[in-house]
Amino acid sequence: MMRRNRILAGLGLIVLILMPLLTDALGQASLLSLVTRALIYGIAAASLNLVLGYGGMVSFGHAAFFGIGGYVVGILYQHFDAETLFLGLIPGSNQMLVTLPAAMLVGGVLAAAIGALALRTGGVQFIMITMAFAQMLFFLFVSLKVYGGEDGIIIRRSNDVPFLNMRDKATLYWVVLAVTVAFFAGMRQVINSSFGAVLAGIRQNERRMAALGVPVFRYKLYAFILSGMGAGLAGALMANALRFASPDMMHWTKSGELMVMVILGGVGTSLGPFFGAATLLVLESTLSSWTEHWQLALGAILLALVLGTKGGVMAVLGKLGGRK
Repeated sequence: MMRRNRILAGLGLIVLILMPLLTDALGQASLLSLVTRALIYGIAAASLNLVLGYGGMVSFGHAAFFGIGGYVVGILYQHFDAETLFLGLIPGSNQMLVTLPAAMLVGGVLAAAIGALALRTGGVQFIMITMAFAQMLFFLFVSLKVYGGEDGIIIRRSNDVPFLNMRDKATLYWVVLAVTVAFFAGMRQVINSSFGAVLAGIRQNERRMAALGVPVFRYKLYAFILSGMGAGLAGALMANALRFASPDMMHWTKSGELMVMVILGGVGTSLGPFFGAATLLVLESTLSSWTEHWQLALGAILLALVLGTKGGVMAVLGKLGGRK
């Protein structure tokens, strides 16, 4: 079984690597953009899955970290283009090796600030506090006219990477794919480590873990920070892919969309969020081309998948593979 899974994973990776060549051969250039967005949303959904699926923390404000990652790229590019300093101290940049780590850093700091307050509560209170912080950031960036306000901020060209032509969509796709593979490998290490085991124990019985002497709040905060860093990375990649960042990236509906991806793919699975993101984007793209009432059809399909499979896309794939 493990050997077969490795073979399937290798074949899937080969297909992803060859995707630009396949889309050119099929004459479907728009398909490459769809796959690029699916990979980026997969990173954002997987980061949410760390706290939702493994930590049992239902965060409804994860779009705040996703959006802030996009704005880090946009703001740094605007100051680079204008040759000015952000806050009079920080120079702008159009280098991806600078903007991506910066987006992760800002996302982590923001997650630490929000988590330090929100994680002192639980249940519905935690959900509402995380959503409230995301909405606060949404309205803050709507009011920032210097960075486009509600119209968002335009990034004229994707960030540069040394020795690569980032104007080429295929090159940008391969960069996104490389970052996705590295993120997935890092996430697997976290999940399979002792930290991941403690996090799973907290999800199952928080009081028992506290009674055993585990610093529950600290572990939950660390997971929340890692999750925010992952979402910030995804937001920065999305800003590069779309060459645009807007307050809509921080809206509560975007948080709901990420949560749907996690649930659709399979909560508490490593590959589930990626399959969920791909499935949701493909359904949206296909149904919207068929009818103007595509959202009604999408809702019915999502209900059937989630309620009928009891585990999302990963459960369907498991059944096809002969596993319970």
